[in-house]
Amino acid sequence: MGATADAPAPLDAATLRRRVFGLAWPVIGENFLETLLGIIDTLLVAGLGAVAIAGVGSALQVMFFLISALSALAVGSAVLVAQAIGARDPLRAGNLARQSLIWSVLLSIPLAIGGYLLSGPVISIFGLEPAVARIGVQYMQVTMGTVVVLVALFIGGGVLRGAGDSRTPMLVTALANVVNVGLAYSLIYGHFGLPALGPVGSAWATFLARALALLLLVGVLWRGRNGVSIGGHGSWLPDLKVARQVLQIGVPAALEQVLVSGAFLALSMVVARLGTEMLAAHRVTFNALSLSFLPGIGFGIAATALVGQSVGAQRIGEGGAAARVATIWAVAWMSAIAALLFIFAPQVLHLFTSDQAVVSAGASGLRIVALAQPFWAVMFVQSGALRGAGNTQFPLMVSGVGIWLAVGLAFALIETIGGGLASVWAAFLIVSPAMALLMWRRFRRTVAAGG
Repeated sequence: MGATADAPAPLDAATLRRRVFGLAWPVIGENFLETLLGIIDTLLVAGLGAVAIAGVGSALQVMFFLISALSALAVGSAVLVAQAIGARDPLRAGNLARQSLIWSVLLSIPLAIGGYLLSGPVISIFGLEPAVARIGVQYMQVTMGTVVVLVALFIGGGVLRGAGDSRTPMLVTALANVVNVGLAYSLIYGHFGLPALGPVGSAWATFLARALALLLLVGVLWRGRNGVSIGGHGSWLPDLKVARQVLQIGVPAALEQVLVSGAFLALSMVVARLGTEMLAAHRVTFNALSLSFLPGIGFGIAATALVGQSVGAQRIGEGGAAARVATIWAVAWMSAIAALLFIFAPQVLHLFTSDQAVVSAGASGLRIVALAQPFWAVMFVQSGALRGAGNTQFPLMVSGVGIWLAVGLAFALIETIGGGLASVWAAFLIVSPAMALLMWRRFRRTVAAGG
């Protein structure tokens, strides 16, 4: 795709910093809101007792695995839309957005049917007590049966971010979360004239809130945002060529998330061998990580959008500059969080549990995790930059191999020298610098080669 005569002038450093931060902070805020919502939902369900928590938790464990893969499919739409915006081709950007939404519906219908029918067999894998399994199946059936809305929501948000608008998805998420909390409280316990559905009320509340968010996002895209509109001229018939283009980028990103999620699931099995306190400390450490990763995720998504736009404009050097700025910000933020985690590890663990045995078991591991944060910051942003350039295969290989290598090393360390969670997370500290270096070198070569 050739550069156009009316291509914009190169961005100065100050403007570039503003664009990077302007794209990143709404993503950070959106993910923080989602994390907070998960905590609130758990507290609401907790009022029904341990059986309800266990049942919903088993279904959510499956859904988190699936959601990580489905959300990654939005990468394909985001990258292609960003490249079309960079090439000053709004008609192509609008057609990509329209086709992405169409295919999200077509692909998710069989997923919804299959997920609904297989909810029972999937939940049975956990070997739960009958009362717990029943709740898990009911929750998963509602969530899987309504997965069409979830997939379309991911795609709509990805399209807007690719167009350089991460603020709208954040605002929509904020509104949907408020609605979700109110509906969950009402549908779980039967307030304000609504039926008391028990634990499954949380699933219905989440679906209704997501449906509202999707309607709002579709409305924004219909009116148009940053040159992208699905309401203009163009066909609403499915286009296989566009589907292949989106999936060619999105499927490796989704497979990467599946491998990473599977590796962390295997890691939990490894830690479970160490006893209940170690497993509890491990899960608390993950809660802390979910917050510390937010800056890396935000700046990584900003790098994807800006590098994609630079590729479309045939100015990959500008994308390289944006990636450098995003990497510096991510390393600075995550290093600051790392310092807090290292210094206040016991106090951080006490925020999640009052069990001193769990705190003692987890403090050393959390400090090791803190040391890995700068390397993970580099990985988040440089892999995001590679995706923006249309290369999702390399992050798949590095992350897939690296994460499983770390899990294998953790198992070997525990079996040979012991050390508890310190050895588990030391394995990741050993592997992560190499993963960060590989991502950084590959993107630098991409910039040097001109995209």
